[in-house]
Amino acid sequence: MIKLIGILLIIIGFSLKLDTIMVVLLAGIATGLVSSIDFLEILSILGNAFISTRYMTILLLTLATVGLLERNGLRERAAKCIAMLQGATCGKVLTVYVIIRTIAAALSLRLGGHVQFIRPLVYPMAKGAAEKNGKLSKELDEELKSLANSMENYGNFYGQNVFIASSGVLLIMGTFQELGINGLEAYNIAKASFPMAIMAIVLAGIRNYMFDKKIAKKQVNTNE
Repeated sequence: MIKLIGILLIIIGFSLKLDTIMVVLLAGIATGLVSSIDFLEILSILGNAFISTRYMTILLLTLATVGLLERNGLRERAAKCIAMLQGATCGKVLTVYVIIRTIAAALSLRLGGHVQFIRPLVYPMAKGAAEKNGKLSKELDEELKSLANSMENYGNFYGQNVFIASSGVLLIMGTFQELGINGLEAYNIAKASFPMAIMAIVLAGIRNYMFDKKIAKKQVNTNE
């Protein structure tokens, strides 16, 4: 039972609201010592665990960077810049993004993301274009948020399978092989996914165009 001392330390540390990393490290070291593990071996285990999961810290760095940029006016600047472009509309901004996102996914380029692009850049730009002739209502603003996020989903989901070595293509191949359907190549799956990616862009463009019309109608009624 003494080997469970790490759990007790974590409960006590979290209850006292102590530093999370310090509590976890102490719990790990304590568990290793009572289990008769050499101290240097404990440090080696902790180091290997950190290295094997180091990519998880990239998300934390991204969140901190985006938060810092937003605090210094990134969203406001993006909205102002797009509002200055003549002919730019909310739907056009979102359609351009879904095209870029689909191409990037097809080339397996890590471009985009709800946190990295939609929240700090794409949504403010689309909103800036939409508010050229008046402020959006709360209802339309919420709809715009969901529409902007859906563009990320469309581009990523339908574009990634155009890349031969994507995880989606490999998953499809594995599923067919488990069902006893052999001879299917990654190239065939990617080729079949290409028309779907084009259709996704077209349908997304139509949806964005209809949203532009909805915004224009609402703003005309409000002005009247």
